[in-house]
Amino acid sequence: MKLDLRDVCGQHPSAKPGAVPVVRFLSLQVQDGEQLAIIGPSGAGKTTLLHLMACALKPSTGSLLLDGQDPWQESRGSLKKLRAALFLAPQVPPLPPRQRVVTSVLAGRLPHESLWASLRSLFYPVDIPRAERALAAFDVSDKLFERVDRLSGGERQRVGLARALVSEASLLLVDEPLSALDPTRSQHAIDSLTGLARERGITLVATLHHVEMALANFPRIVGLRAGAVVFDLPAAAVTAQHLQALYAQALHELHGAADADADADTLEQGLPAPAVPMVMHCR
Repeated sequence: MKLDLRDVCGQHPSAKPGAVPVVRFLSLQVQDGEQLAIIGPSGAGKTTLLHLMACALKPSTGSLLLDGQDPWQESRGSLKKLRAALFLAPQVPPLPPRQRVVTSVLAGRLPHESLWASLRSLFYPVDIPRAERALAAFDVSDKLFERVDRLSGGERQRVGLARALVSEASLLLVDEPLSALDPTRSQHAIDSLTGLARERGITLVATLHHVEMALANFPRIVGLRAGAVVFDLPAAAVTAQHLQALYAQALHELHGAADADADADTLEQGLPAPAVPMVMHCR
């Protein structure tokens, strides 16, 4: 799936009326099958940008085209069909606490199934091997029949990512997939996501606080600050000077993960920080 954003402005949904947009007159083009990482300091607008791409937020100005279609000019039925081709993996996956892991993973297929099949799957999962393979890709297949509320934070994050592997999306939008993972599992998760994208020829856009991981695993890097693109370069062309300029007011973030971007976007609007990151539903 191709993405074409031109002079897009977007606002955090919790922002006060009249607040400065989080994403400001941003233009960005992503080709079909491309893989890119979006980096930048907390409050840069990375999460908001991802939600704009996922049609979870409507741009206040500018245009967003997905494979040449303006989703906000489509009928409700066409918009639903278009959203079924997207998969948004939020940093905090919206997993029902009493649900079993196998059911949570197979929920990634709901946009591609009939209502009857979806309801049946809630009580009698019909493709358990598919769920198990997806979980194995993130080294958490032993939790197949566990309840979600018995998982650690890192395990929940990996279960949320496993949903992407069972979906039939042509665009994966992944928000901070490594925030609760150790270095070994972080590399394993990135390898699984990028490998899936290459195998299926689908587009992958990920936001990352882990700059080193972004540079090592993605061919294209977009640097975002204050809602605008600071640079858009091949990973090999990103220099220490580029990174110093991007993180000028937050150099400590070059060497470790920062707070969730959803929280940072809220703080940017002058709002109190929520107790937990804002959850956006996977599509």
